[in-house]
Amino acid sequence: MVPWRASDAGEVTPALLDWYARFAAGRPGVLVVEATGIRDVPSGPLLRIGDDRYTTGLARLVETVRAASGGETLLLIQLIDFLAIRRRPEPARYFAEFLIIEPRHGEALARATENDALVDAPEASVRAALAALPAERWAEVLSARELEDVRRGARERVTDTHLPHVRELPRALPGLFAGAATRARAAGFDGVELHYAHAYTMASFLSALNTRTDGYGGAPEQRVRLPREVLAAARAAVGTDVIVGCRLLGDESISGGSTAEDAAGFAVALARAGADYLSLSAGGKFEDARQPAIGEAAYPYTGASGGETMPAARSDERGPFGRHLPVAAAIRRAVRAAGLDTPIVAAGGLTTFSLAEEALARGDADFVASARQTLADPDWFEKMRLGRGAEIRRCQLTNYCEALDQRHKAVTCQLWDHPTGEPRRLIAPEWLARPRA
Repeated sequence: MVPWRASDAGEVTPALLDWYARFAAGRPGVLVVEATGIRDVPSGPLLRIGDDRYTTGLARLVETVRAASGGETLLLIQLIDFLAIRRRPEPARYFAEFLIIEPRHGEALARATENDALVDAPEASVRAALAALPAERWAEVLSARELEDVRRGARERVTDTHLPHVRELPRALPGLFAGAATRARAAGFDGVELHYAHAYTMASFLSALNTRTDGYGGAPEQRVRLPREVLAAARAAVGTDVIVGCRLLGDESISGGSTAEDAAGFAVALARAGADYLSLSAGGKFEDARQPAIGEAAYPYTGASGGETMPAARSDERGPFGRHLPVAAAIRRAVRAAGLDTPIVAAGGLTTFSLAEEALARGDADFVASARQTLADPDWFEKMRLGRGAEIRRCQLTNYCEALDQRHKAVTCQLWDHPTGEPRRLIAPEWLARPRA
């Protein structure tokens, strides 16, 4: 999970080191460092790995986790790419500056307002007429994409092949991911996790909504082509002594999106391509995100698909606990039926030891991952190992943490108790009863 503790330049900070040291103290089997940008571009306090200058700070992060976990925790870093998204604009500014005026706008305005003079009117007059048009009538003049831009903010898609940098993604991304994996290895990480899930670029290539016609969209085997090429490039860059895993969606959970059946095919293809493990999630898409306020950007975890990514206590009849285990089990069966033994990682509402243990015993997955429960209590692994389960601080699945993430505020947990009136804790409280080594 992204805790928003990197610097504005994407560098490791003392606060980030403290954050991961606290989790490492609980000695989880594997710790996956937050989604980390592979491009050297401004992206706020998001951790980055897109240039060699980041390697020194990342190496300090590795050393910190090694020391805090006593060398017991494998450390991976999650690698992401993302396309541009803009804040929802003031309508007046959108019509004055952002909208590209074409002859069709004047023609549509003339019909909508019964003012034929707008057909050949100067651009400034067309913009003024658009700004004066009531919002409920915008659809009479704007295209579907323009409507989305003014109502939700502009967002690039992998299908925008009229944009040169989007058209060239299949040529650019393998090298960018390979470069990031090389830096991760140089920093001392045990491996990398290629992020092919949620609203990121690689997930959009896997999506059933990817209609590119250049061999990287359309049929499932074409949609998985770039993910396989990125995996091959990363593997070639780091060799076989560094873990290279992939995280993908078991179900996009949006209208017209990829299904569990698609995901099973992708999982088999990636396993055959040499992925060391496959970590499964669900949802987290822009397509059904809530309309943002003016001045804010759309956030992909606010719609129904976002509720699948981080199922909350108030859910539906299926409930939040182990919600995605049936899909994980089906995908694991498909991988095993293909003669492959690639480990499957399940996640989503796994907040108790018994739930996790039962999932493993049934063969739903080979590993279980739990982000929010570990946020609530970084020591829950250790407490359970020591027979101190009654002391575990259980996640209440309210998504308090997610609400902070949405606003790019330092993520914390509402269960990190502190004296009334004190500032909220930025690090989970220490387990004072922890046995000494």
